[in-house]
Amino acid sequence: MTHSTPGQPIRTGHLKEFTAGARDIIPMMIGAAPFGVIFGTLVASGPLHLWHGQLMSLVVFAGSAQFIALGLIAGHASFAVIWATTLVVNLRHVLYSATLAPHVAHLSARWRWTLGALLTDEVFAVAWEHYRHREPGTVGPHYFFGAGLAMYLNWQLWTIAGLLFGAAFPGLQSLGLDFAMVATFIAIVVPQLVALRYIAAAATAGTLAFFWQAWPYKLGLLGAVFAGVAIGVVLSTSRPSLRGSSGASGTRGGTRNTNTRETPEVTR
Repeated sequence: MTHSTPGQPIRTGHLKEFTAGARDIIPMMIGAAPFGVIFGTLVASGPLHLWHGQLMSLVVFAGSAQFIALGLIAGHASFAVIWATTLVVNLRHVLYSATLAPHVAHLSARWRWTLGALLTDEVFAVAWEHYRHREPGTVGPHYFFGAGLAMYLNWQLWTIAGLLFGAAFPGLQSLGLDFAMVATFIAIVVPQLVALRYIAAAATAGTLAFFWQAWPYKLGLLGAVFAGVAIGVVLSTSRPSLRGSSGASGTRGGTRNTNTRETPEVTR
């Protein structure tokens, strides 16, 4: 299977995949729009120049890290503190990358670097929903690329809107528009809760994140994530042994029906 690399002409089939990715992420783009406007507004009313805010969106492209960095800069925090805090907050992308790795491992390094730069919470949700129903290594990068590029351009657009109109509406961030991002994250998480282990992992991480939110440098968030992952891993690894026990008891004292084809369970 051959794939194009960034910068090469996109074939008709690739263009359809690209368009499908950009289309499927539109609901997430709507949810991110108020978030981008609020960020631009905060930059316009803060200590940074307007071009600093736009540069941050262009280079960092991570809403939560940008908000945290902006608050730390306004509080005159040191570079080391800003760097460490945003690093901790963005460590969740390591989990996203590990999940998607089997589906992009066959791509060239240029594609993997490009897709990695465009990876956000929303892009992960859309890309994973696309990949999870397909065998690893059978899907090209264009769907992922379409979703990521659409979200990237969307974030730049609404950052500019906030920068330009933030000075005219200085109280914009107090109108509760940030709830749109909360709703977006709910829409990302809830469809994934299709098994007990997913529900247990989400409940553990959410509960601990709430009780540990006062930890410095957002370490409570990181600890909650690791606890949720640990619960999910424990419940996932215990399933084969349970199936093996039931299979052993089922063959004990009887002849197995060899005419019945066993269908392997598909892990969602």
